[in-house]
Order: sequence, then structure tokens, then C-alpha cells
Amino acid sequence: MADLSKLVEELGKLTVVEAAELVSKLEEAWGVSAAAPVAVAAAPAGGGAPAAAAEEKTEFDVFVKDAGPKKIEVIKVIRQLTNMGLKEAKDMAEAGNAKVLEAVGKEAANDAKSKLEAAGAVVELK
Repeated sequence: MADLSKLVEELGKLTVVEAAELVSKLEEAWGVSAAAPVAVAAAPAGGGAPAAAAEEKTEFDVFVKDAGPKKIEVIKVIRQLTNMGLKEAKDMAEAGNAKVLEAVGKEAANDAKSKLEAAGAVVELK
């Protein structure tokens, strides 16, 4: 069995970026999503610098400002990201300034943004 106290000590030395990268690799390896625990795991990584951890934002909201010319592609991506039905995703894409994802980790927000922009949408992270 692994020495858990040594493992905890090593994980405590990770920066927020390194912790997010670790989560991403574990998600890939295990085939799971840990969007909510990312913020929880990132908080102890700051260690003795709570001011530094407070400066870096860890949760983002993803907004579709405009669906652009390829609305169908954007609707498909919205459905993929949210598991919404067709009508709900269509309404969201047509609404403009619609919140697609709420309080997700930085990596998940950037991934969603890149997928939506590749589909032709104008996206904003807040």
C-alpha cells in the first residue's frame, strides 16, 4: 500500500496549475469528470499563501454571446456539454448571452470555450 502521508505531503506542494493538470490526467485515465472537486483540490495547494490562492479565480461561468453562422454546430456542442435536450439547447443558442456552464474549473471552462468557438460561437468566460 502507498504511504498516504507522504502522498498528501507531495500533493500539498503542487501549484494550482499542476493540481488542475493532475486532475485532467486522472479524468482521462479513469474516464470520470471531476469539475466540482477541482476547486476543492486546488484550495489546499496554496499551502501557506492564502492571498495568492484568492487572487487566481478557480471557477468560471461559460456564456454564449452569439451562436454565429453555424447555429446547428453550436447547438450540438451545447447538448454535448450540458446533456440538454434539443429544444433547450436551441433556445439557449438563440437567446444570446446565455449561461451554458456555471462554476466549472478553469480547464473545463477553457475546453468548453474552445469547442464552442470551433463551432462558430462567440464565447465569454466570467
